[in-house]
Amino acid sequence: MDEFDVPESHPRYESLRTRHLIEAGVERGITSTAGLIAHGRGEAFDYLLGEETIPSADEAERVAAAHLLRAERPVISVNGNAAALVPAELVELAAATDAALEVNLFNRTEERVAAIAEHLREHGATDVLGEAADAEIPGLDHERATVDAEGIYAADVVLVPLEDGDRAAALAEMGKVEIVIDLNPLSRSAAVADVPIVDNIVRAVPNVTAHARDLRGASEAALAEIVESFDADAARRDAEARLRSGTVD
Repeated sequence: MDEFDVPESHPRYESLRTRHLIEAGVERGITSTAGLIAHGRGEAFDYLLGEETIPSADEAERVAAAHLLRAERPVISVNGNAAALVPAELVELAAATDAALEVNLFNRTEERVAAIAEHLREHGATDVLGEAADAEIPGLDHERATVDAEGIYAADVVLVPLEDGDRAAALAEMGKVEIVIDLNPLSRSAAVADVPIVDNIVRAVPNVTAHARDLRGASEAALAEIVESFDADAARRDAEARLRSGTVD
């Protein structure tokens, strides 16, 4: 990405850095202009969370890691904002969980899919799905329905960071275990998720990876206990309470 010259001592360094990554993503044809609006909305929620991973989010990230490790066909869905913000981190998560990476876009063009796939390869990915586009998610009328038959369509567990609500609901209707990263616990995506992670993607993805590495040698029984003891509704309520009580410094 283009050079970012704000000093790390700046009090808003991380926020400005992520904005820059999104802007650079638009310039490279990776991120849509609508992604700028979505990022700004998420940033407002992050302010109220204190720009930190709250305990319920960390628990959800551990549960997400357990799901991915137990899965037979785990897939990580990658859109433009995710590719711009955490490309190397997504590649690391895929490697840690033996998951596939698949480019999937609301504003889909073949050029954007190819650009994102190449961007992920530049950050270490060896196999990126999404260009074949030979299957469709039932119940959707727009390009977001287009997926790879060997990827999201066949997956049993799907991590969908920064997802739109109608596709999240459609994936849930297909019976997939759905892990959603969304800073808004009241969103449709978070509401239908088996594992709602209310956290900033720049923190959430590395955290899931760290948990996956920690749990890599765990028994099936131990992973099952982690998954089955998770209360998604409680996680959403906790995040909402944190947002409502939050203040911006």
